[in-house]
Amino acid sequence: MLNLGSDYKDHLTMAKGMKSFLDDIVKAQQDYVELRYHENLTNAVMAQKGRVDQASSSTQIGVGVRVLAYGVWGFSSTSKVDRSSIEKAIEKARESAKELAKSRQKKVAGLRECKLSTDDFLEEGFESLKAMALSDKMERVIETEKELASKSSYINTAISRYSEIFEDKIIVSSDGASCRRRLVRSEFKTYAYASKGAEQLSTGRAVGVTGGWDCLFSHPTSHNIIEDTAKEVVDLLSASYLSGGKRKVILSPSLVGLLCHEAIGHTVEADFVQAGSIAQGKLGSQVASPLVTLYDSGVPPFAGGPGGLIPFDDEGVPCDRTAIIEKGKLNSYLHDRESAYEFGVEPTGNSRAWSYSDEPLIRMTNTYIEPGAHSFDEMLADSEDCLLIEGAGSGQADATGEFMFGANCAYDIKNGRREKMYREVTLSGIAFDVLNSVDMVSKDFQWDLGSGYCGKGQPAKVDAGGPYLRCVLNIGGRQ
Repeated sequence: MLNLGSDYKDHLTMAKGMKSFLDDIVKAQQDYVELRYHENLTNAVMAQKGRVDQASSSTQIGVGVRVLAYGVWGFSSTSKVDRSSIEKAIEKARESAKELAKSRQKKVAGLRECKLSTDDFLEEGFESLKAMALSDKMERVIETEKELASKSSYINTAISRYSEIFEDKIIVSSDGASCRRRLVRSEFKTYAYASKGAEQLSTGRAVGVTGGWDCLFSHPTSHNIIEDTAKEVVDLLSASYLSGGKRKVILSPSLVGLLCHEAIGHTVEADFVQAGSIAQGKLGSQVASPLVTLYDSGVPPFAGGPGGLIPFDDEGVPCDRTAIIEKGKLNSYLHDRESAYEFGVEPTGNSRAWSYSDEPLIRMTNTYIEPGAHSFDEMLADSEDCLLIEGAGSGQADATGEFMFGANCAYDIKNGRREKMYREVTLSGIAFDVLNSVDMVSKDFQWDLGSGYCGKGQPAKVDAGGPYLRCVLNIGGRQ
């Protein structure tokens, strides 16, 4: 593991003067030029059988360059952060644009003018987590694995994992962006593998936030992460299989988040809309129950440091809440400055790039459904002959809004209580049809997809969640 000592401190010292250095380079350019300095320090520790089993560390530093010339984008990057290397990268991006323009029929019509950020954002927890001893982090990982392994004789393997990404990013553009953000994204995961006779299965818990140690372990998923992982894996050994069919269900916040992100969020990214997603041409249409209001927000109003938190995007556009669906009506797509110009709307702050060597794409940040009026207990009491589905697993969705997700488990609801448990649950449907069937929304709220990554040609840290949601969808099971 890298010692967060003199080497990293030298990088931070260099970054302090980087914004003015990049500003000075951009001022000398004639075309639209965007420079993105990006430094990532990633550390990860995994424990198994009472000891650290894996440990890794990596640092990545460089500058990404976009030039808008000849009506097209040119892109280049450099890992050498000096004036000569950056200016060469600018010229390389300009030459790339010139070559692309010869064959590119569709040209960039323009970039939407808007207020661009000049802020310097330091996320709470960045400095304290950076200063925290690595041995203390390792100790928490090892002790968690040991305790999880000891919870039941049925558990034959336990694993715990911690990771952290320190990000320092500066965006400077020739039309006024000049901003910096420093934040840390931390994650903690547990896995348990159990067997009983011929039965073998596994389950786990994962929590991810934008924030330091205190933020990570104040997340609701962290509170009983060992007990919840152990209990679920043991209970699943005796759980039954569901019969398939269309059912009324209550989705937990993690599954609401998965639905928001995979089945709705991707279909409203403006580049997917232009490619013909199901959301094309539906602005102003009723696509969900009036009980449903769905947002994407880089800095959402709910506390807890969601995993996709960003104060401004990678074009320097400040992030705000974007109401994708408002009281059931499709209200907005997600935009960068180019698509906002084409649609004649304001950009939504959704231009994002994972590494300095990646071009920005339209990506989600934190996607969620607003809380409703009922408590979770009221929802259970009102839901006879209904299933409670918990724990988002893997999932996929396509441009039509059709989805298929896995879930950790399901429960029959009888007399306002959870009863019989089921395993290997799959959920499917058309997203807008499912949202139209929503007839009850709880006032509870939780971020629950802050661990892991969204993929769209490159990774992105996002989050998603919401309240409990009652709706109708297809349940896959066994006869």
